[in-house]
Amino acid sequence: MDKKRNYQNELEKIIDSIEGEPPSLLLHACCAPCSSYCLEYLCKYFRVTVYYYNPNISLGEEYRKRVAEEKRLIAAYNSEIIWGERQGHPIGIREGNYDPSRFYEAIKGLEKLGEGSERCFKCYELRLEQTAKAVGDGYDYFSTTLTISPLKNAEKLNEIGESLAEKYGLKWLPSDFKKKEGYKRSIELSQKYDLYRQDYCGCGYSKAERSREKAARGELPI
Repeated sequence: MDKKRNYQNELEKIIDSIEGEPPSLLLHACCAPCSSYCLEYLCKYFRVTVYYYNPNISLGEEYRKRVAEEKRLIAAYNSEIIWGERQGHPIGIREGNYDPSRFYEAIKGLEKLGEGSERCFKCYELRLEQTAKAVGDGYDYFSTTLTISPLKNAEKLNEIGESLAEKYGLKWLPSDFKKKEGYKRSIELSQKYDLYRQDYCGCGYSKAERSREKAARGELPI
């Protein structure tokens, strides 16, 4: 049986090999809380540009709230970097096109599957492929903050990322940001910056599933 890969160790080996100017990284981000630790960690070694592309977020109001929090967090980090309160390189942000129909098209026929299923994998692929297409010639690597979530399949995310890197002739930056207390640190940073935290990924299916779980626990009416 093949030994399970440690993607976070692979990331650290890449970081250890960096010499001279910091490489550039286009980092897909899902939300500010998940970005918090990833950016704190990566901006020390890379020139990071966040790519905010999340057509899976069902409601426009929710999307706007999340992207505003992402921008607020980046602005706070950059201010701290400028004033020497935080170690790292300034962080940029690009916003992709918000078109939920792309998500519904990608997961067609998989709507009834639960969280963590093939439906989610198709969503990963949609967002990561759009990130890969946005790389062009301007970045040395691309990656995602999604691996920080305990609810996301880091192995599948890295598998998809590597496949897209091969398809488009790019470099994928492996990660499993939840390792080494990364997820715990993201909670601390979310509290520090009073970030808006949500308990579902963004799609309506995830929101409905979370509501059913809460109802089963008696936290809200069915």
